[in-house]
Amino acid sequence: MDTAIIFVALIGLMVMAYRGASIILIAPVFAVVAALGSEHASLPVFSELYMTKAAEYLKNYYPIFLFGAVFARLMEKGGMAASVAGKIIELLGEKRAVLAVLLGCGALTYGGLSVFVVAFVMYPFGAVVFKKADIPKRLLPAALWMGIFSFAMVAMPGTPQIQNIIPSSYFGTSTWSGMGIGIFASVVFLLMGWGWISFRAKRLKAAGEGYGRHIEFSQRRHKIPNPNWKVSVIPLIMVIGLNVFLSNPFNWDWAFHWDQGALESLVPLKISLLAHSVAKISAGWSITISLILSSIAAAIIARRHLRITEGMMTTINGSAVSSCSAVLNVASGYAFGCVVVSLGGFVVIKDLLLNLDFGGGPLFSAVLTTNVMCGFTGSASGGLTIALSMLGDQWAAMAAQAGIPLEVLHRIVAISSIGIDPVPHCGALVTMLAICGLSHKDSYGDIAILMGMKFLVPFLCVIFYMVTGIA
Repeated sequence: MDTAIIFVALIGLMVMAYRGASIILIAPVFAVVAALGSEHASLPVFSELYMTKAAEYLKNYYPIFLFGAVFARLMEKGGMAASVAGKIIELLGEKRAVLAVLLGCGALTYGGLSVFVVAFVMYPFGAVVFKKADIPKRLLPAALWMGIFSFAMVAMPGTPQIQNIIPSSYFGTSTWSGMGIGIFASVVFLLMGWGWISFRAKRLKAAGEGYGRHIEFSQRRHKIPNPNWKVSVIPLIMVIGLNVFLSNPFNWDWAFHWDQGALESLVPLKISLLAHSVAKISAGWSITISLILSSIAAAIIARRHLRITEGMMTTINGSAVSSCSAVLNVASGYAFGCVVVSLGGFVVIKDLLLNLDFGGGPLFSAVLTTNVMCGFTGSASGGLTIALSMLGDQWAAMAAQAGIPLEVLHRIVAISSIGIDPVPHCGALVTMLAICGLSHKDSYGDIAILMGMKFLVPFLCVIFYMVTGIA
């Protein structure tokens, strides 16, 4: 009975999210619904469990959302993101339209821009190059999705996106963990997206379908020349370079080392959410500082452009406010999941997922569990955080017993978070389709095919590691 109520709550959450209800509003409601068949009273579940877990997520990741949003908005409104994207499109041209969109999205995502900002920036360029190449527009959301929400977000070592930072707070690893596996997965994701979308474009064009007649809109209200791409790329390079130096993944003697005793002075204060060690949070510190310094550089480079358009403070203030909505959306989904996995009715499901083993230690369990949670929440970061909070310690212990480095586990779970996350109720997917002016009916078929293909990638990564031993 308890398990049945949990599934009722999950289905209710997905249906309401698909119908457009804000997850900030409905997540606590369905968290209480899920607990109705448990031994817990409703109000304590809401105020003590749900709200505590939401606060936990905010404490760990809000700075990254905040300064990431500021950096992304400065790059977008300052014209620098468009300048870099335009150069990539120009270099590859319409003959390689699909690859141009994939690499353009990947470059901006790996450079630290918010994935939603990348979608807004890349859509106009993607639409132009697809139209010139006469590729059906309904394939554009799939190209954008694979360019933004795959290799550059979770697989490429050092990517500053939140999905690559979350595992570090559980395993004490760095964002550069599992470099060999990450590079392998990046190649697979890129070839997969490029191959399938190109194949579909040829098939549709052979059947007589071209770009189609669509009403396009431009988000640019001011016709001001963008900064030169050579200057515009500097803040993107800074994010990556500073993150390498501050997180020091290769343990260079000359690079920065975090003081392992930095938290000791706070221990007597008995702060309830105080981290156990610097290793658990230093990756978040590294990327936060990298984003702040890169934002300063972006503001200096684009200062004239910003003065003519929105103004510096308007841009920064707007991004700070928008970051609150973004982090609350993810925190709400995470808190809901934490309520679900803490209930007695979830024990059977938890044991089943934990005991999955096909010779890879905890790796297969981690792949499937992460995918299931991300599918439930429709969020890669929310589902990943739930999976790690539920089974992260057990996976780490099993990995140690099997002689598997935590760096491998870090990369595998990060890659797994984007397997089946583009379920129909996924907020990022709904936003993507709205940006493109298309519907689920128009474009979801190809995204669903790619979702099924992406689901296989982390399994291939496990096999790659087991055969080659390359981490």
